[in-house]
Amino acid sequence: MKAIARFIYFKLMGWKVVGNTNFSKDTVKKAVIIALPHTSWHDFYIGLLLRKISGVKTNFVGKKELFRWPFGYYFRAVGGKPLDRTSGQNKVEAIASLFESEDEFRLTLAPEGTRKKVEEWKTGFYFIAKKAGVPIIMFTLDFKNKQNKVSEPFYPTEDMDADFNYMKSFFKGVVGKVPEYS
Repeated sequence: MKAIARFIYFKLMGWKVVGNTNFSKDTVKKAVIIALPHTSWHDFYIGLLLRKISGVKTNFVGKKELFRWPFGYYFRAVGGKPLDRTSGQNKVEAIASLFESEDEFRLTLAPEGTRKKVEEWKTGFYFIAKKAGVPIIMFTLDFKNKQNKVSEPFYPTEDMDADFNYMKSFFKGVVGKVPEYS
């Protein structure tokens, strides 16, 4: 399967991965990975291909209804964890607790929270990383340059504004599948 993923990603699609190409997998077993810009459903299979190529176990959360038959088995197999999204739930706490129950857990999130154009990121990923005591790894979905750029692990500080400025600078100039949503 890895050979097929490599063929599709590198040869058929013409993509490349740059930067921290192994996501620091040997030294960082737990992290929040933020993927931007999230403009299309195509982002999901790009991530799955890169997951297979790099050998890095990554995870995602989805509404618990997605994990029912017939798709539940598949979503769990590719690293999915069900999340109860009913109102009144502290989602940051619930997601941060997932890090405690796993030996290896790299949670991939899209800070934009949607595949549409947004002006401001949602902040939940940041508070999840802080609560769980894990670094943030930044990951681009750059369709213009056909590349995924991966950052070194970044540990949030006590200066949220400076942290967000630093993270946003990593994604400057990156164009998603739907450019007007980038």
